[in-house]
This record gives sequence, structure tokens and C-alpha cells, in this order.
Amino acid sequence: MDRETLSVVIAPDEFGGTLSAVDAASAIADGWLSSRQADRVRLLPQSDGGPGFIAVLQAAGVATVRPLRVPGPLGDPVDATIGYGADGTVYLEAAQACGLHLLGREPDPSSARAATTAGVGTMLASAVASGARRIVVGLGGSATTDGGRGAVEELGGIGAARARMNGIDLVVASDVDNPLLGPAGAAAVFGPQKGADPVTVQDLESRLTDWAVTLGGAVASMPGAGAAGGLGAALLALGGRRRSGADVVAEATGRRRELADADVIVTGEGRYDEQTARGKVIAALAAEAGGTPVIVLAGQVRGTPDVVGVTAVRSLADFAGSVDAAMRSPREMLAGLAAEVARTVATIEGVMRE
Repeated sequence: MDRETLSVVIAPDEFGGTLSAVDAASAIADGWLSSRQADRVRLLPQSDGGPGFIAVLQAAGVATVRPLRVPGPLGDPVDATIGYGADGTVYLEAAQACGLHLLGREPDPSSARAATTAGVGTMLASAVASGARRIVVGLGGSATTDGGRGAVEELGGIGAARARMNGIDLVVASDVDNPLLGPAGAAAVFGPQKGADPVTVQDLESRLTDWAVTLGGAVASMPGAGAAGGLGAALLALGGRRRSGADVVAEATGRRRELADADVIVTGEGRYDEQTARGKVIAALAAEAGGTPVIVLAGQVRGTPDVVGVTAVRSLADFAGSVDAAMRSPREMLAGLAAEVARTVATIEGVMRE
């Protein structure tokens, strides 16, 4: 192959509330091609099931979307979308019904206590009514710690919900492996991110403990039960099976096939830190790269993450001069960083290998 022309796969995750994965991929491509016009660039935005899950599947041509009005995390109606695959699979994104971004304000103890997953129940009811035999629910980015109680009650309670989901292959797409309860559970680990102070965390833990009795069995201790504030537990109790969200997207979008033909892989996320190695999109990409150089463009870099297979890491905040500067114009800054990396790509070990 002519080493002056590279096959580049651009496969970022979302940039935490500033850029969707689809927008991030577009920005990186624009920047890269401004420096290396001859390269063959393939956009393959990614998701682990959190915010942007449906948009990523839509961009890949995997799902067509239809609008649906559902209750938001505080009960006010919000606009959501449901994805319909050609194979009959229905895709739901929990964050579209109960995401932190839907609060309209900074989370606090009152919102942490009040936030509900009722809108996810509305989505599930719509999917069932459409005749779906397989439903994939992407989890992540929620404002809730209700254990999925709102969703279950929207479906008529635990007995009615189980009856409605009977015979449906319910897939819980999440890369969070936390249990429902305890020091590694939904309230203790994720509650503070959702506005819960220590007293509220204890209150939420107590509520979840009571709710776990209703869900029954060993659901509370299952890996992933604590995802999306315990929504994972409710879905598992309805007969769901957990799969890595990153793997679900990889399979649906043909990611492994695309990576096999790449000379270089460019990915990214909002924060590259110790959590990145724990099953997130970047770790999955790097593991699948098979020695192909993987370049990470991250909003911020925290610590010294050890992600096997990552070749180089660049910080958007460093490029922009500060976190604030990067967040003021994230698309332009990301395109600029991608252009700079593309200009110097020949210096990155392994990219120009024979």
C-alpha cells in the first residue's frame, strides 16, 4: 500500500455532554482531512449504551427512528426516539427518558431523590406494542437511582411487567458491572454524581434495599444490576440478559470488520482516565485493533491509564489551553487537534510500518 495514503477509521465515543459521538466523529474527520486529503476515512461513531446510543445506530444505518413522547426524569414530558432494526430488533436509550441532561439544572439531593425511570417504562410498553421479539436497552448517563421502579410501575407492577416481557429477548446493554446494593452499588458509587449528598445516598440505599425484595431472587448481586441507578436490576428481574454495550454496538455496526482494514484508528471520549480500561469503548477498540495503531483524542486526560493497545493519547484541554477553552468551542477544537495529529501522524510509532 502507498504509505502516503492511509485507511483511517474514526470511531469516538461521546464527549461527556459537549459532543455526541456522531458530532465528534464528524469533527475529527474534518480536521484530519484538512491535513491529509488523500486518506480514506471511515466514520464509525461508537457508544457503550449511554447517551447517543440510538444516534450511533442510526448513523450506521442499523436502525430507523421514530419519535415518542415520554415522562422525563422529573415527570415533565420529553421527546425521545425509538430505533427499529431491519431484523425486528427494537433499540431503546434509557438516557433519552431519564438522562442527567434532561434535568435542566444542576443535580442536587432533591432531584436525586425524585428522579424516575417511568419514561423507560413508556418506551418498553411502546416496543412491546410494536410486536418486538427482541428489545435492546442501552443504559448510562441517567439522573435516577430508583432501581427501575418507575419503569416497572409504568408497566403495571412487577407481575404485569414480567407477563408483558414474556417471550421477548430483552438485552441490557451496559458496560457497568456494579451490583445494586452495598459500597460498590448504584447509590454509593453513582449517587454523588447525580446530586446525592451522604444523607441522600443512605436514603437511596434504603429504598433500593426494600425494592430488591420486590424484584426477588439474586438480582441485586448480579453484575450490572447497579447500572443506570439500578435500572439494570429491574430489567434483569424482567428476564433480561446483560451484554456489554460496546459489544452490542460493535456487532450491530460491523466494527470489527472495519477495524481489520484500517491502517490507523482514531478514537476519543470526554475523559481518558482509569475507568477507560474497564470495558469502555476505547478499551474495546484497542483490544480489537490487532496491532493497528490506536490514537486517542480525549477531552481531558487524568492520571496515567494503562490501556493495552493504545498507541498515543492527546488532550483537547491541553491543545485548547484549558478545559474552559475546550468546552467553549469543542467541535472546532477537536477538529484542530485532529488536524495537528494528522500532520504528525508519520511520527507515531507503527503508523507507517511496512
